[in-house]
Amino acid sequence: MKILVADDDPQILRALNVTLRARGYDIVTASDGVEALNRAIEQHPDLVMLDLGMPNLNGVEVIQGIRGWSDVPILVVSGRTGEADKVEALDAGADDYVTKPFSIDELLARIRALTRRTPTAEDSPVIAFGTVTVDLSAKHVYHGTAETPDTIRLTPTEWAILEVLLRNPGKLITRDALLTHVWGSHHTNDTGYLRVYIAQLRKKLEPSPSQPRYLLTEPGMGYRFNPDHSDITTSHEEM
Repeated sequence: MKILVADDDPQILRALNVTLRARGYDIVTASDGVEALNRAIEQHPDLVMLDLGMPNLNGVEVIQGIRGWSDVPILVVSGRTGEADKVEALDAGADDYVTKPFSIDELLARIRALTRRTPTAEDSPVIAFGTVTVDLSAKHVYHGTAETPDTIRLTPTEWAILEVLLRNPGKLITRDALLTHVWGSHHTNDTGYLRVYIAQLRKKLEPSPSQPRYLLTEPGMGYRFNPDHSDITTSHEEM
């Protein structure tokens, strides 16, 4: 299992790297907020462990950035013990909070608890809207039925955008979050790219691309998958 550990204290970063690797975890490290967000996008960790007081982007901003496109478990490990700090981190999307100093046994227990709740590939839903069905696990998009599918071919970029939207039905996904997820944090001003790919997805998936019902634009903010006109089913649990 891959864990992203982000902390600006090199001693803590080194200690956690050694300790967690000794327990069999694959560790990716970051020493500031921007690096943490980039590593999360590039490495797709199974769990993110981060401090709040990092430079460039603080921990809460990193949590918000990750939550724009991912449900990966996030464990805050911070020296801040105030209730307001904990509430802010949890409201931003963190799943758990451990204060420094901590025992390694407690930390490992928190990691086990969070990763037990992590969805597996088998829990990826099959989503149907209009005449389109998307199997997120198999990465298969088609019209018709599973027995006689008419495959819809998407480019890797189109798939990356569609997957984020479909995994967050009804939620606004900001332009910055989509751009960062697909192209990296240095391309958050490239909104033209995004408009082109959204238009291509609508041509392939919407019954009337000029009047989209499912892939909606929120002017000045981002995009949203609208499940109100669709039937969403899952092969196992709901997302």
